[in-house]
Amino acid sequence: MENQFIRSEMLLTENGIKTLQNSHVAVFGVGGVGGHCIETLVRSGVKEVSIIDNDTVSLSNLNRQIVALHSTIGQSKVEVMKKRLLDINPNAIIHTYETFVLKDTIDEIDLVGVDYIIDCIDTMVAKILLIEKAKEMQIPIICSMGTGNKLDPTKLQIGDISKTSYDPVAKVLRRELKARHIKKVEVLWSTEQPIKPMIPWEVNPNIIKRNVPGSVAFMPNIAGIMLAGHVILQIIDKK
Repeated sequence: MENQFIRSEMLLTENGIKTLQNSHVAVFGVGGVGGHCIETLVRSGVKEVSIIDNDTVSLSNLNRQIVALHSTIGQSKVEVMKKRLLDINPNAIIHTYETFVLKDTIDEIDLVGVDYIIDCIDTMVAKILLIEKAKEMQIPIICSMGTGNKLDPTKLQIGDISKTSYDPVAKVLRRELKARHIKKVEVLWSTEQPIKPMIPWEVNPNIIKRNVPGSVAFMPNIAGIMLAGHVILQIIDKK
């Protein structure tokens, strides 16, 4: 019988693929980073994923997000992603949550049995809540820092939050985690100094939110694939 994972088995081994097929990964955020992260997990053999995002696809997502097409504008990101994943692997088990992570909503997301959490959220309060929940449940977690206002994918790296530099998101997160006495949080970040974004002359600055960073297709997508690759190897190595 033809096996869609045969090329992956050549590197990850048959047992490695079986391990991934028996694993459950939760990805929070189905945007530029999260979308490619989720797809890479499923293409690699992870059979069960939970995807969490309360947003819908918008026109401004088209430059970088895998769920964003003109035909999907206005649709739920998690539902668009689920349809795509099931077309990649019809046997995949996809749990969707159209939920924004808050103190009052985080317990609505079933994390029992989850082997790894990948945080691709872009709000600090949600990141902190998710890290606290992961620590409480003793689930390994890796968090994406900022890829906005950056252009050099060779500066992306994975390591402990304490080692980060040139990353405004990581700077705030380090401070907040220190205040909560939380240590040893694995993150993906870029050592590139942020670029000051320019607003195109033809765009009315009044319609652009003040703190929205500039973005390109390759930075968040590469970051998402790196996160997935790291988690895949961690899962195979630990089981």
